[in-house]
Amino acid sequence: MTRPPRRSVGRIRPSAEPDLSIDVLPPRRALLFCPATEWSRLEKAAGLGADVVILDLEDGVALSRKADARAAAARALSELDFGRSERLVRVNPPGLGLLEDVRATGSVRRPPDGYVLPKIGSAAEVKAFAGLLRRLERRARLRSGTIRILAIIETALGIVNLKEIAGCDPRLVALIFGAEDLCGDMGAVRTREGREVAYARSAVAIHAAARRLQAIDTPFVDLQDEKGLVAQTREALTLGYTGKLAIHPKQIGPIQETFTPRPEEIEEARRLIEEHDRQQARGAGVFVLGGRMIDMPMVRAARAVLARARAAGLRGRNG
Repeated sequence: MTRPPRRSVGRIRPSAEPDLSIDVLPPRRALLFCPATEWSRLEKAAGLGADVVILDLEDGVALSRKADARAAAARALSELDFGRSERLVRVNPPGLGLLEDVRATGSVRRPPDGYVLPKIGSAAEVKAFAGLLRRLERRARLRSGTIRILAIIETALGIVNLKEIAGCDPRLVALIFGAEDLCGDMGAVRTREGREVAYARSAVAIHAAARRLQAIDTPFVDLQDEKGLVAQTREALTLGYTGKLAIHPKQIGPIQETFTPRPEEIEEARRLIEEHDRQQARGAGVFVLGGRMIDMPMVRAARAVLARARAAGLRGRNG
């Protein structure tokens, strides 16, 4: 069974030195966790249209069922058609099954598109895993850089070492913020307002942006509160996040919609940039459009809107 091609917009072309520009990365708006032990849920997840499906071998799986989870994940990667959804595997930390996770899922005919590394506290951990992937690619005769890494920052040590982690390896394409585990690691009290993780949440987004990585926000755990989910997702967008973890299929739609610019936003951004180009040609750096003073920060914001639209496969007027 051949896998349907992904969107031409934002497709990664593997190379020895992957281009880390956010514009060329595939959209990762909603990343759906799915415990690999639940076969029926894996089958359903493959067809839900999430940008990313994460086959979970770590926290979503009981210690007594790790071997079952690895076998099911390998089967899912081999047999299920995920359509346009990127296929990732969240492995266990080193010493708790990481090598077994990679051996089981990386030896199949169609290895995952990438791995999600939990509880990353240092650049050395990412580099060591990148070395493991290089050996896997050689055995599977894949081009170097084909398999990507997304690192979850969910410990105090990870926050302290963000600068080194974010710039440590070209395979690293995203930083994921994990608020729940961070609070547990710090002994902090988790609140709905999130003041206890405000610094860490911003720091992850800032360091991701500095290295042209995607920033993925922590999951919203109240499955009955869609308004709360949308509000927290919008907040993540305003902080510079490009996506959010989902823990239930019904969260996919609200998350992906929130991270997708509306048609009127796209057209407004396009008009602003077109006028900016005209004004630049006339030698004007600052100008007025629609009663607003426009300068370079607003132009950069408009370009970011168009980048999100391209990533989602959208086009405004005149393409």
